[in-house]
Amino acid sequence: MTTLIETEEHKALRSAVAQLGRRHGRNHDREQLWSDAGKLGYLGVNLPEAYGGGGGGITELSIVLEELGAAGCPLLMLVVSPAICGTVIARFGTDAQKQEWLPALADGTRTMAFGITEPDAGSNSHRITTTARRDGADWLLTGRKVFVSGVDIADATLIVGRTEDARTGNLKPCLFIVPRDAPGFQRSRIDMELNAAEKQFELVLDDVRLPPQALVGDEDAGLLQLFAGLNPERIMTAAFAIGMGRYALARAIEYARERTVWKAPIGAHQAIAHPLAQAHIDLELARLMMQKAAYLYDAGDDVGAGEAANMAKYAAAEANVKAVDQAVHTLGGNGLTREFGLASLITAARVARIAPVSREMILNYVSHQTLGLPKSY
Repeated sequence: MTTLIETEEHKALRSAVAQLGRRHGRNHDREQLWSDAGKLGYLGVNLPEAYGGGGGGITELSIVLEELGAAGCPLLMLVVSPAICGTVIARFGTDAQKQEWLPALADGTRTMAFGITEPDAGSNSHRITTTARRDGADWLLTGRKVFVSGVDIADATLIVGRTEDARTGNLKPCLFIVPRDAPGFQRSRIDMELNAAEKQFELVLDDVRLPPQALVGDEDAGLLQLFAGLNPERIMTAAFAIGMGRYALARAIEYARERTVWKAPIGAHQAIAHPLAQAHIDLELARLMMQKAAYLYDAGDDVGAGEAANMAKYAAAEANVKAVDQAVHTLGGNGLTREFGLASLITAARVARIAPVSREMILNYVSHQTLGLPKSY
């Protein structure tokens, strides 16, 4: 069973990361924070010690992201580079791939993006049309990806494609490491109203030629390899959302203690205090499910982790949106000013409801996987 009380090591990690986050704060320099976190060993806490990591798991990495978020400086690429790409390479990569990528991902000197979403596939990974075909010993990769984070700052992108199964003729998912300067690999920035340090891109792969060693893992592993990265992605998205919600809630609590109207702090009024208390409760409940999901994943229970990771992501996203909304309302007009830094979170908070999988698809998953109800799609 999961341990509900954090170990002393986890408490120490949480405290140390929180101190780093406070030093950088809301107006942080992303590159400098990434570099500092890498030097301190926080970026690779989930990666094997043999390759320069901390030897921990997604449990430890989620603590890092949550605490940075609670300090107002979440690093979105933590979800992508060490959590998804690092985990997949650590579990399924060749020795050469591990030697090349894991130490650099762990210390932050190199980063990797992750490309799965396509214009016509949405949340349905079975409809991915990016395909890889053999050309002698090489692979030729062709297709399109959208909403890929941080491609411009990544040294390579882990692309989810599909290859033909020689036995059945069916397409099966496979993962390829595509260097940023590979011929035929093009990117264009998507114009987003969301103001975030990490930008979103559309990718076009036009017969990108890759050597045999670009394939990660076994060509026949299929969905096993894919979900080895998607479960950590959901857990880390939950950590991202919980951290953001905690940051917004802390700003609102501080304001409610100090803002005085009619001779009393506004936090003394139940109409202000109770919604903030409810937001805190929801965030704490979401964190418990996130911890359960991380525990199951680190214990090797991929099936159990899949269910818990989806529930954690759903719960954290909903708790985050409510916390941010209540924080803004607590500040009133001040909640929309640049000075207090909450208004931009109104949009940012909704990201976890949409990505990496929509809340509707999570409800579909729970309906038919957990409750045993018939599929509607």
